[in-house]
Amino acid sequence: MALGKDYATQECSIARALEVVGERWTLLVIRDALYGVRRYNDFLVHLGIPRAVLANRLQALTAEGLLEKRRYQESPPRDEYVLTDRGIALWPALRALGIWGREQLGGEPMRTFWHADCGTELTPYGGCPACGRPVAVQDIDMRPGPGLDPDPADPVSRALLGTRRLLQPIEPVEPVEPVGPVGPVETEQGSAQPPV
Repeated sequence: MALGKDYATQECSIARALEVVGERWTLLVIRDALYGVRRYNDFLVHLGIPRAVLANRLQALTAEGLLEKRRYQESPPRDEYVLTDRGIALWPALRALGIWGREQLGGEPMRTFWHADCGTELTPYGGCPACGRPVAVQDIDMRPGPGLDPDPADPVSRALLGTRRLLQPIEPVEPVEPVGPVGPVETEQGSAQPPV
């Protein structure tokens, strides 16, 4: 029996959510966007994702209203992908999935999350134990955890090493070059345009 491509027979909100975010790589694209990754090449380098898959995921997430495509340069034309409120609303699910992965599959925390206003580490459910309230994503600082490589190879990972506010755009510390067999990429100076 062939595996279906959707959950048409499921009357369930989880199944409906999986129709939008259930494909491989999709949640990692959203995770990176929460961390401040916005540009095609930065996603490409940080995730090590095939170009065609990334282009497809960015297109699908934009069509579903989780990302918004914005022009940041006119000549040559360059776009970035910014999370919408609908995309930001995935933060609790991603946080819970990360905690589950660490607790059930092992490993040290790669990153920790703190309430920027008072400097208190968030609870697993995203609340601030000092303030006694949930913390909005834009008020969360991300800090390196003990499991994070202190000397990563790619410039996007290096830009994510220090304490930084979620959703703030990253600035890679050197020109982005692709990892793996993905071919030429767009650079700030304007070489090949990505297929997006």
